[in-house]
Amino acid sequence: MKFSISREALLRPLTLVAGVVERRQTLPVLSNVLIQVDQDQVALTGTDLEVELIGRTAASLVEEPGAATVPARKLMDICKSLPDQSELQLSLEDGRAVLRSGRSRFTLSTLPVAEFPNIEDSQGSIELSLPRGTLKHLIDATSFAMAQQDVRYYLNGMLLELRSNLVRAVATDGHRLAVCSRPTEIAVDPAQKLIVPRKGILELARLLDDSDEPVSLTLGASHVRAHTGDFTFTSKLVDGKFPDYERVVPRGGDKVFIADRAELRQVLSRTAILSNEKYRGVRLNLEEGNLRVMANNPEQEEAEENVAIEYSGGAMEIGFNVGYLVDVLNALDEDRVQMTLGDPNSSALMEEPGGGDALYVVMPMRL
Repeated sequence: MKFSISREALLRPLTLVAGVVERRQTLPVLSNVLIQVDQDQVALTGTDLEVELIGRTAASLVEEPGAATVPARKLMDICKSLPDQSELQLSLEDGRAVLRSGRSRFTLSTLPVAEFPNIEDSQGSIELSLPRGTLKHLIDATSFAMAQQDVRYYLNGMLLELRSNLVRAVATDGHRLAVCSRPTEIAVDPAQKLIVPRKGILELARLLDDSDEPVSLTLGASHVRAHTGDFTFTSKLVDGKFPDYERVVPRGGDKVFIADRAELRQVLSRTAILSNEKYRGVRLNLEEGNLRVMANNPEQEEAEENVAIEYSGGAMEIGFNVGYLVDVLNALDEDRVQMTLGDPNSSALMEEPGGGDALYVVMPMRL
């Protein structure tokens, strides 16, 4: 293997692929990136056995095609530290990878290419295509609500629901729920539900932008594969049953108020400073035309803020984990937010005024 490539052409795919590679690995070869050179194309592959990412880029000159696996982080750090617009030459010499650039030379260890695992190529049963921007919007609107290391392993990921002319993303950690749906021109029969693990979702989001360029999805029994531009992303699916989220969405709340989203977020963030660090609870007092937000902590410190709202109805007091409310306000992209409450023990429904493509449910807490 021997080829030349510009620093910029190598760095973008290498940075994304190295993001999949875990630092602490059971198999040493998993901390390496697989480099395959063919004609004038260079393919970089990283995997942690759950998620695999292949990035392709063009070499400026290929003298000898071939393949090698080299430490991903070290190669990325070397590329980042070289000057812009450098020309790099990478070759395999005596079982080691040698990187030359200008007057610099780096020799990296390699491991046998045969040891590098390949996520099995299961036959995809369904193929469909979505605009990148649609999928990115769905992930951005809901991914914050995914659980982290929950024993209910099926919550440590996102439910993607694909049905004809509609795609929906759902995430919940048991305390809050985020649902976002977008109409899109796909034909899926019967409807498909797949749970993509948390890491897979976060890596996939890094490949997407707001454009209308397509991302093509291949759904298999245990994997989902996405092709977009020069990248091929594969993730194992979580084998489990996602909770029936439609039953969780509260119906019939009679106290509906509308507030300025940015102002409410600032008020909650300031009040949170004096909330109990462990439970992060704040109390909301709903009055006609006004929302009073209060917090206190074991040191007897107190915060109280008032924010003007559009509301004419009965008074009510309810407690929430302030972090959950702020996360929703960060995810919404409208200027105003609508919140529907029933009673102090019922979940709150948050959405754009009049309802948009996303809705959020937050459970109350007793304070």
